[in-house]
Amino acid sequence: MSDDVRLRPVEPDDLETFFEQEHDPEAVRRSHFPPRDRETFMTHWATKVLGDPGVLVRAVSVDGETAGNVVSWWMGDRRFIGYWLGRRYWGRGVGTRALALFLELERVRPLHADPHAANTGSVRLLERAGFRRAGTERHGDQEHIMLVLDADGARAS
Repeated sequence: MSDDVRLRPVEPDDLETFFEQEHDPEAVRRSHFPPRDRETFMTHWATKVLGDPGVLVRAVSVDGETAGNVVSWWMGDRRFIGYWLGRRYWGRGVGTRALALFLELERVRPLHADPHAANTGSVRLLERAGFRRAGTERHGDQEHIMLVLDADGARAS
């Protein structure tokens, strides 16, 4: 593979790939994000992601294959970013490149991210992209690191 990383609009067939990626046991362990059943997952994507004009979402492709997604959304008055990549794309710079491309499209600053505290790979990826630590938050009994990309934040490369 040449690892030609690109972003493109999400296509209907991508949702099956995203669903499978969400159910990968190692991804679940690292993200501390519980996988949803198919109906809940598909409804969420149809209404809360693709059906919401305030959401910016792109599929990540590597050498033409769907590798994952990057999405930004409003939560109250804060703009958040999240991403999910299939395990076979971890550790190859795909996340770094996809995030850099997405940050060229998503111009809202500040931009927030809140990965699980134990998801060190995701925290490092965001910090390399210029996000700074802004404290911690709890989601239920889970600790998350709040990271913020300000208007003067560095860019991923």
